[in-house]
Amino acid sequence: MMNTTNIREQKIETLNELIAITRDSAEFYSDAATKVDNPQLRSLFNGMAESKNGLVGAMSRDVKESGARPAEAGTFRGVLHQIYGDARAKFGDDKEFAYVSELEETEDRLLGAWNNVLGDNEVPAPVKNAVTSYLPKVKEHHDLMRDRKWAMEAKH
Repeated sequence: MMNTTNIREQKIETLNELIAITRDSAEFYSDAATKVDNPQLRSLFNGMAESKNGLVGAMSRDVKESGARPAEAGTFRGVLHQIYGDARAKFGDDKEFAYVSELEETEDRLLGAWNNVLGDNEVPAPVKNAVTSYLPKVKEHHDLMRDRKWAMEAKH
C-alpha cells in the first residue's frame, strides 16, 4: 500500500513528465506559427501554443502546491520530433499540411501519455484525479488538430 509521501512523489513525477511533453508541444506550435504563410493556420498555431502554455502553467501550479519544482524544460524526444517536423516541412510540397500532420502526431503522443497514466492500474487514484482534471483540454487540442488534418486531407 502506498503512503501519502509516495503518492505525492508519484503525482509530482507524473505531472512533471506531462509538463515536459506539453511544453514540447507548445514550442512546436510556436515555431510552426512562424513558418507557415496561411494567416488562419498561423493564428491557430499561436492559439494552440498559448493554450498549451496555460496547461503547463496550471500543472506547474499543481506541482508547486505539492511542494516541488515544476519541470522547466521539454523532453529530448520532443526536440528530435521538432527537428524532424522542420525538415519535413522545408522539403515537402505542402509545408502547411506537413506542419498540421506533424502537430496532429504530437497531439496523439500527448493524449497517449495521458491515457497511459489513466490506464495504469499501478497509478494511485489521487494521481489519476490530478491528471484527469487536465484531460478535457488535452482532448480538445487533439480533436482540433485531428479535424484540421482530416479537412486538409479531404482537399487533396
